[in-house]
Amino acid sequence: TVDGYGADLAAFLRFLSDHLGGSPDLAALESLKPLDFRAWLAGRSARALSRSSTARALSTLRGFFRFLEKQGIAKNSAIGALRTPKLPKSVPKGLTVEDAFDLIRSAEDLASLDDGKGKGGVWIGLRDRALLMLLYGCGLRIGEALSLDRVVLPLGETLTVLGKGRKQRLVPLLPQVRDAVGAYVDACPYGGDGAAPLFRGARGGRLAAGVAQARMRDLRRLLGLPDTATPHALRHSYATHLLAGGGDLRTIQELLGHASLSTTQRYTDVDVERLTNVYEDAHPRARKT
Repeated sequence: TVDGYGADLAAFLRFLSDHLGGSPDLAALESLKPLDFRAWLAGRSARALSRSSTARALSTLRGFFRFLEKQGIAKNSAIGALRTPKLPKSVPKGLTVEDAFDLIRSAEDLASLDDGKGKGGVWIGLRDRALLMLLYGCGLRIGEALSLDRVVLPLGETLTVLGKGRKQRLVPLLPQVRDAVGAYVDACPYGGDGAAPLFRGARGGRLAAGVAQARMRDLRRLLGLPDTATPHALRHSYATHLLAGGGDLRTIQELLGHASLSTTQRYTDVDVERLTNVYEDAHPRARKT
């Protein structure tokens, strides 16, 4: 997130250098007019950047100018005249229960195939399976799972997770998840104290998100799943399947670590979409002739 904000701000300053004919100083930032900000927005539109990307960049600029004003460095109210682009309503893309189970079951199979090429091993397959179990069984973000250290061992009935904004939340652990993590830990050739990473790469360092995402890409190709089958899709699946099973939104909000209930409410759209599809496929009056 910090890297993204930094990139947004750097891109804005590069735009100002071209727009103003020189590197902007504090006086130039204070003298910017709504027309200057709109020229920046027009430039983004000409490059066909997405509205969600522009909305984030605009949020970055607002935060930057609020910081300057709060610190008594510079003040510019012209940015307040800009409206945030209206974002399209997105529906989280999860997996079916069957596809989620197939992914988890196939993690060891993929490692076995790689092992024949000198790329994997039994413990790699157990690691991938344990990671997928955590993502789907607990609704963790990939970064939350990979940041876990061995201090969480042995796993109990709940797990304390450090999420966005360094907010902690407690998630229940299914016995199957505990067993999967335990099997991986027993097979992993790398030990360490409580400060050592739980999920290890092939060389013993902390497993990188890029490696986990690459394993997921290999799995979905193996199973013929769409590109939307990402590690984060397992988190979406967790929430969607809880809701379909009768879970209430407030509880799901706590389990996911969402600051706002409105974020969690997106999953009701997924469930309504599923119900609509079932209705249209099954009801005699809804069938297309």
